[in-house]
Amino acid sequence: MLVSVVEAVGSTPRGAGALLAVFPDGRLAGSIGGGNVEYEAARMARELLASGRERQAHFRFVHGDAASLGMVCGGDVTLHFQYLPPTEETAAVFRTAARRAGGNENLWLVRRLEGGQVTALDLADGAGFCLADGAPDPELLQSRTVYRDGWLSIPIARAGRLCVFGGGHVSQALVRAAAAVGFRSVVFDDRVEFAAPERFPQAEAVLCGRFDEVAKHLTLTADDYVVVMTRGHQADYEVLTQVLRSGAKYIGCIGSKKKLELCRARLLEAGFTAEEYDRLHAPIGLAIGAETPAEIAVSVTAELIAVRAGVLA
Repeated sequence: MLVSVVEAVGSTPRGAGALLAVFPDGRLAGSIGGGNVEYEAARMARELLASGRERQAHFRFVHGDAASLGMVCGGDVTLHFQYLPPTEETAAVFRTAARRAGGNENLWLVRRLEGGQVTALDLADGAGFCLADGAPDPELLQSRTVYRDGWLSIPIARAGRLCVFGGGHVSQALVRAAAAVGFRSVVFDDRVEFAAPERFPQAEAVLCGRFDEVAKHLTLTADDYVVVMTRGHQADYEVLTQVLRSGAKYIGCIGSKKKLELCRARLLEAGFTAEEYDRLHAPIGLAIGAETPAEIAVSVTAELIAVRAGVLA
């Protein structure tokens, strides 16, 4: 049974698009927020699974409300319970999702809901449906979950990589933290001993090259995130001259205010505009008082999440 948050209004444990899989042996995978709502959803899912039925359910997290399940978040959530029969057609959808989710592409799980029943199930990429003919309404294929006109579209894979320039201790902590929230990392350093795959087991790739020759090794896209944390001011400058005009979704640079002021002056002198420099997140990360490599990694990862979610430019 696949439990999906179809709609979430106000304060809820998880937003639209959260998924929970309930297996016949009682195992759970994923989460729709924990607490009583997940407990109740799992219970309902097991009951529906026994009979192969589907349904949609609504809960209000308001103190004293009969449907609140004892939760007082103050919001409303609509859940859909989809029975996944053991058929080749169903398996093909999820096999394809598992195979393609590791690629550098956007991928959506798209379903048609009619009267609480799923009448169509497929994956979609930028070109159309993956297993059936045709293409969904482009308005369904957004960076967030969309539910409109009976169609539910959930993004399950995103194009774009986190390109980390510099292979030091902070980079190691950042790659670990970013991997935990779904960022696929590529690490670049000009020192063989720091561009070692064993230092970054969570990275998709670890590259070694000159910092003034980034284009020989990487092509940045509008879906990519760039973090500059090399060993010094000169290397930072060399990387920034190549990435500031790349159109990357996010560009951040670590460093003290003094170092960043010097870097800004050099970039402006080299012909970059103030507007181009202002795209740079510097100092990098959210202001949480971070000091250690692990704390800085949390700060930067939080900023990356905010940009990915569209709450920070």
